[in-house]
Amino acid sequence: MARFIAGRLLQGIVVVFVVVTLTFILFRLAPGDPFTRMGQSSSASEEFKAQARRNLGLDQPLHTQYLRYITNVARGDLGMSFSEQRPVLEAIVARMPATVALAATALLIDFVLGILIGATQGARAGSKLDDLLSVMMLTLYSVPVFWLGLMFVLVFAYNVGLLDLLPATGSKTTGVYEYLTPLGQLSDRIRHLMLPAITLGLVGAAGTARYQRAAMLDVIRQDFIRTARAKGLREPTVLLRHALRNSLLPIITLFGLSFPILLSGAVLVETVFAWPGLGKFMVDAILARDYNVVTGAVIISACMVVVGNLLADILYRAVDPRVRGPA
Repeated sequence: MARFIAGRLLQGIVVVFVVVTLTFILFRLAPGDPFTRMGQSSSASEEFKAQARRNLGLDQPLHTQYLRYITNVARGDLGMSFSEQRPVLEAIVARMPATVALAATALLIDFVLGILIGATQGARAGSKLDDLLSVMMLTLYSVPVFWLGLMFVLVFAYNVGLLDLLPATGSKTTGVYEYLTPLGQLSDRIRHLMLPAITLGLVGAAGTARYQRAAMLDVIRQDFIRTARAKGLREPTVLLRHALRNSLLPIITLFGLSFPILLSGAVLVETVFAWPGLGKFMVDAILARDYNVVTGAVIISACMVVVGNLLADILYRAVDPRVRGPA
């Protein structure tokens, strides 16, 4: 197991290196820099902007900038944020709790709902309920996540939506949150989290349900299921203890693949709901041409994806002896 984990970590380092390299090069080849739009919002002269570029090394050749950046990253230095005038790592860490809370809640909704619906479809394949759920899941999976978020705002949001039930922006009620009790603060946080988390989780659950249905159908046709039924076991016992348990193996792999999907979806969802997380921070940094923030956020996101896939591999080896190799 130790050799397996070491090998996966080495692969992860290579993946992060390639992703960071591509992001660094492509973003710097794009037109503009952090000072391009400065003249639109200030009286800064061209001489001042040119001197600022020299101070930050943005006037140097691309390969020189790249080598300097990679060297700094190897030392744990992600550089300074041009837009916030503070270390990138500090700015990212300040926003990570919001993104982690959103992604974790969405992941819970995704897999609990997706597995439940997919298992129900697989157990009742060919029925009207299966057909209805298939249409619903396919429709939901086809809907852009940002459009679904906007529809939820129009239906559920305070002062905007039809039902006027939930807050649609931010992670807390400004001006009120500080005066609430600890329980009241927790409730306020949860209410702000509900719309973005449900938006992100529902789209993921639609895909998970399709995978779970296919896995359930494959397991139900196996000989050991027929044997269990021949022994006189009750149908709920056959489905839950034997079919569902064995059909969850492919979902473990899907768990690791869900991390990049959640992170990419979080960028759109956080923007729609003004959620103060890493996704919205990246969008703002792209618009401001804040190179270091974008590249630093990509590094953090790539690391999270690598860790998610590593956890999925470890779980798969733990529950399925057929893929275990020498320890």
